[in-house]
Amino acid sequence: MTVTKPLPDSAFWAAADSKLIRYGGQWSKVRVVRAKGTYLYDAVSGLACSTDFSGNEEIAEVVSTYVRDLDHLFSAMVTDPVLSLADKLTAMLPEGLDRCLFLSTGSEVNELALKIAKTYTGGFEIVSLSAGYLGRRGHGPPMPGQLVLPVPYAYRSPFRRADGSHDWEAELAWGWSLVDAQSCGALAAVIVEPIVSTGGLIDLPPGYLAALKRGCEERGMLLIVDEAQTGLGRTGAMFAFERDGIVPDILTLSKTLGAGLPLAATITSKAIEEECHRKGLFWITTHMNDPLVCAVGAKVCDIIQRDDLPAEAKRKGEILREGLLGLQRKYPQIGDVRGRGLMMGIEVVKDPETKEPADELGTKVAEKAMELGLSCNIVQIRGLGGTFRIAPPLTVTDDEIREGVDILDQAFAACV
Repeated sequence: MTVTKPLPDSAFWAAADSKLIRYGGQWSKVRVVRAKGTYLYDAVSGLACSTDFSGNEEIAEVVSTYVRDLDHLFSAMVTDPVLSLADKLTAMLPEGLDRCLFLSTGSEVNELALKIAKTYTGGFEIVSLSAGYLGRRGHGPPMPGQLVLPVPYAYRSPFRRADGSHDWEAELAWGWSLVDAQSCGALAAVIVEPIVSTGGLIDLPPGYLAALKRGCEERGMLLIVDEAQTGLGRTGAMFAFERDGIVPDILTLSKTLGAGLPLAATITSKAIEEECHRKGLFWITTHMNDPLVCAVGAKVCDIIQRDDLPAEAKRKGEILREGLLGLQRKYPQIGDVRGRGLMMGIEVVKDPETKEPADELGTKVAEKAMELGLSCNIVQIRGLGGTFRIAPPLTVTDDEIREGVDILDQAFAACV
């Protein structure tokens, strides 16, 4: 029997640099050996973290059962866990989101959503927002038909009403005019996140999704809403799109749906699914509708509803917001506090009047917070400083939120 001893720290990180492909930024310099609820554990200390359902015994029991009995099948075979998850999800959703397909990652379900939209409309042009995961730069020419709308970035947008407030309606109208001017007449879909996460945690203004849906309908397009990070209770509602009173044509889910396991969903209407089936929509990959992860997803739905985690996220989100606003009053370098529920962002600047970016300060604060025991992710937007993306687990306690804010307070105090 071969026993592999853990590498010393220096050798561990040297191996990481020599063996792994880096996919953006630097490695977080903590070696996690165990996760439980809100905490990650390394060799020396616990870190507050954003892991949902880590160590949950109910999830562990489902995984154990299906690893033993029914983990993976040929994708044409339908199993009870797949139908159970589809039934639970569609019961949570409004009419018009009736048909599901389960894959492994958010990228996969978004790719499927785009293929559905192209098949249904006959077009190929896809519109996204100008910031965030769905509208990124730096990887060569975009695909033909990739267009953008300006992200409604209230803190920095030049579109202002007479009273100085953000005029997102004018900004959206201007964006549509640019899309219309560039389109070759083959518009298929708009794909957006309700809170643009990797673009700086920008919360779409109330009414924005409704206006976007009207714009899509006027142009014969579908609206795809990506709720990888906002879905299943995080914003204080079961789904973030509910705030605007609309139903997207296609909804995608991932991340918390699988409680850390690779599970994601594309959900659309009966009418769209039947038309795409009639037109011969084809999609195949190794891990489609896998019973193990679908069983976990069904259990996640049960827990979220049983424990009313959306209401808890709304209540706890107010504690988090008040804590962050308190830090903003204390540190003028916190230029903006934004978000919903347990998905909040704070933008770091050099001066609150000029809003001059503070690219280095955010990194220093994040590193100091990690040193003090808080893992907090900072999104660096070149030329626009940094925004802390704060998304604790839905199961976080009130005291853990206050502890996290206190550590962030200490980190700012040490760095400004």
